[in-house]
Amino acid sequence: MASKLTNVFGSTRSVLGVMDMANKPLKVIPENYIRPEMEPSIQSDIGNPLPAIPIVDLKSLVSDGQFKRTELEKLYSTCKDWGFFQVINHGVSPQLLEKLKLEVEKFFQLPTEEKMKYEIKPGDVQGYGTVIRSEDQKLDWGDRCYMVINPVHRRKPYLLPKFPPSFRDTLESYFSEVRKLAMTLLGLLGKAINMDLKEVEDIFDDGMQSIRMTYYPPCPKPEHVIGLTPHSDATGITIVHQVNGVEGLEIKKDGAWIPVTFLPHAFVVNVGDVMEILSNGAYTSIEHRAAVNKERERISVAMFFNPKFEAEIGPVKSLLSPETPPLFKRMLMEDYFKDFFSSNLNGKAHLEKMRIQCVERDRGEKVETQIQ
Repeated sequence: MASKLTNVFGSTRSVLGVMDMANKPLKVIPENYIRPEMEPSIQSDIGNPLPAIPIVDLKSLVSDGQFKRTELEKLYSTCKDWGFFQVINHGVSPQLLEKLKLEVEKFFQLPTEEKMKYEIKPGDVQGYGTVIRSEDQKLDWGDRCYMVINPVHRRKPYLLPKFPPSFRDTLESYFSEVRKLAMTLLGLLGKAINMDLKEVEDIFDDGMQSIRMTYYPPCPKPEHVIGLTPHSDATGITIVHQVNGVEGLEIKKDGAWIPVTFLPHAFVVNVGDVMEILSNGAYTSIEHRAAVNKERERISVAMFFNPKFEAEIGPVKSLLSPETPPLFKRMLMEDYFKDFFSSNLNGKAHLEKMRIQCVERDRGEKVETQIQ
């Protein structure tokens, strides 16, 4: 179930089938899934509860009056200090979320032969499966389907258009609702740092949007594998739905890996690298990863919201001044997207390539250089 391919993202092959392997009696974890370098997550106890990511009430944020300003300041500090929050009263109906749950579960339970219709094709990174770029690459313990959903003309004809009709219709409804939520949140994030709403809309309205659906099978030795490699998202914002209620998302805060406890029907939202760049460092993207469970499968759906492909990303000019020079270089969104997918996930390495650094010359003069 592997196919050789060469494309703009480098020489790769794609693989399927973690679910198939996990459904069989498994005495030994295959070597290419074992991750001895993974740092352990912190554990809670009675006297030392885990830190909880902040909760944002969208209804309070869109209200009128002084209370809204207080909530906006809270949103700003949350995105600067944590880069993650849970949003409640978000307006997406529980009925739609339940329907999505049933459809996504049904999709992942299709026979492998059926899911292979959506396999990543030569010359792309979209589709069902995992892209491998080197023989010694470590694999994540999860099966996923990734695809660009907006702009519509960028959709792959062999992916969403070929999904079972009920699944396709449910996804379209979900896209519509979460897109509204994302634009509201992006507007609020912009307002909190004095970006003009039109500026936000010009960057993100009808922008590049994508989705990743992931099924993390149970693993007999979950401490030896990872569901999703530690990384920060190359996005404006990401909105994550914990489809079946099984937790596994972990974030890196103050050097420690913290498991995230989800509220029922809440979404987890995280600031991506693009938003850190646009805000000129006012907001912070955070490394995160996915752990797996010994007894139960975990299913998640993540939607990624980015500027238009043709947009140039870089610190928003209205935020710059002689006192606040740009911290990041500028690049076309499409080039940024290709650059991100040309390499494996690796912490915040992709963002660091965009950072402008000050170095000292021998005579003590500061000059700006770009990391290449």
